[in-house]
Amino acid sequence: MRTLSLVSWLLVVAASAAAPQVRDPGLARLEQEVARLAPLAGGTVGVAAVHLESGREVYFNRVEPFPMASTYKVPIAVQLLTRVDQGEVRLDSLIALTPADLHPGSGTLTELFDDPGVILSLRNLLELMLLISDNSATDIVLRTAGGPAAVTARMRALGFDGIRVDRPTAQLIADWVGLKEIPLVQPNTPRQFSDLFEQVPDSERAAAARRFNADPRDTATPETMARLLTRIWRKEILRPATSDLLLDIMLRSTTGAERIKGLLPPDTPVSHKTGTIGGTTNDVGIVTLPGDAGHVVTVVFVKASDKEIPERERAIAHIARTIHDYFLFNPALPARPRNR
Repeated sequence: MRTLSLVSWLLVVAASAAAPQVRDPGLARLEQEVARLAPLAGGTVGVAAVHLESGREVYFNRVEPFPMASTYKVPIAVQLLTRVDQGEVRLDSLIALTPADLHPGSGTLTELFDDPGVILSLRNLLELMLLISDNSATDIVLRTAGGPAAVTARMRALGFDGIRVDRPTAQLIADWVGLKEIPLVQPNTPRQFSDLFEQVPDSERAAAARRFNADPRDTATPETMARLLTRIWRKEILRPATSDLLLDIMLRSTTGAERIKGLLPPDTPVSHKTGTIGGTTNDVGIVTLPGDAGHVVTVVFVKASDKEIPERERAIAHIARTIHDYFLFNPALPARPRNR
């Protein structure tokens, strides 16, 4: 009798596997609407959306590599927190900053350096990297994480071949500007960095920007970034408490109010990270839908755009709102039709 039950169960499993999978018929229309909105950003747009509870996905230019800009701080954070989980580093360890740690770009650490003697915990630096996208903090965190090669190796080990981290922010910005060499003894004020950048001729700046857009370094595909965020949310690559810490910091991010969050209903929770450099404007994160509608990983990359940043941000906001509304009003797969 037990043998018969087992055979019956195997037949049910086989029949279920052979049955055609139900596909949400509305996803094609959502994809078409994303494609319609993409030209608003100029340049090339890549989009990934994953409804975490149902597993439904929508992509646009899913395997196209895009410069991550500061969204590469998410994989850097994952590698650092992996080392924390493994007991190799501690978030409460204190790091003394030196003038050589001050780098160009976004952030406020340079404002703290009126006098030497700034000491911050690794947790402080991680938060500065993700909350306000501080580039000086990022390069210290990257160094503590083991460097770019360690981050990329971690992504490869997780199966994310479409994500690579190759340079600290100081080198990345120098390459974008066309600055051929960063002095070994780095300037200790933003003004000195600006002076170096201003010495680059306009023609070389333009050529460097074109090279940057085609450079495979420090890039990700929309699909792979969405997979990384999905596995962070599912607590599959970090310990649960560590995953919660990362998502909480990203929830409190102060950048990109006009991007994914730009047209969403007020107070919609979004754990996200932005990125901006030259013709690149990005935002990647996890949107919490109201009620029991679930969560949506939302990735929008823009590269080689000739439009102003506010126009790119508006396009990102329109795409994010379209994705939000679709899964809000369609939170579950359609029911399988019954045989009659």
